Amino acid sequence: MSRSLPSEFIVSRLSALAAHPRRTVGALAVVLAAVGVTVGSGANFTAHSANPANTFTAGTLTIGSGQASALLSAGNLKPGGTANGTIDIENTGTLSGAFTLSTSNVADSSPSLLGQLGLKIEDCGAFSGSTAPTCGSGRVLHNAKVTPVGSLDLGTFAAGEKHRYRFDVTLPASTDNSFQGKSASIEFDWDAAAS
Repeated sequence: MSRSLPSEFIVSRLSALAAHPRRTVGALAVVLAAVGVTVGSGANFTAHSANPANTFTAGTLTIGSGQASALLSAGNLKPGGTANGTIDIENTGTLSGAFTLSTSNVADSSPSLLGQLGLKIEDCGAFSGSTAPTCGSGRVLHNAKVTPVGSLDLGTFAAGEKHRYRFDVTLPASTDNSFQGKSASIEFDWDAAAS
């Protein structure tokens, strides 16, 4: 229930204010300053948005091979004899990589059996799903003596890409008696660098 002020009170207050104009102006200034402070310090509209749980993981580059042992073992080769072997090399990582093939850990005889043996390395091609490529019409990477092979560029493998390689070793028919009973070994190294 609201009460109204008596009209006599209002008139007497207005008369008092009119009689003292300095006091009236001072009171108005104080009221206006208070209103300005209230308006100036009022809350502003704000908004916030977040994208939580941003995560980062480094990719991997790994080489998968069906073998952890010798790719080929050619014992008792006779002049004109051959030996061969295949190996499947796969990029089992999540990044594409530039693959290379090189040799290391050479152990040779004198005269050099590795310098006498012929070596043909063929990239038979990439697998199509689980179907292996047919060797014999692929890209020849090396067709010379076993040493020196150097570093062979195999190209870029996408993540999950797998190739089959065939190695053929031949003891030339012209090999003389100085190689009888000689032995040698060499390691084939598969390397990849993220690309």
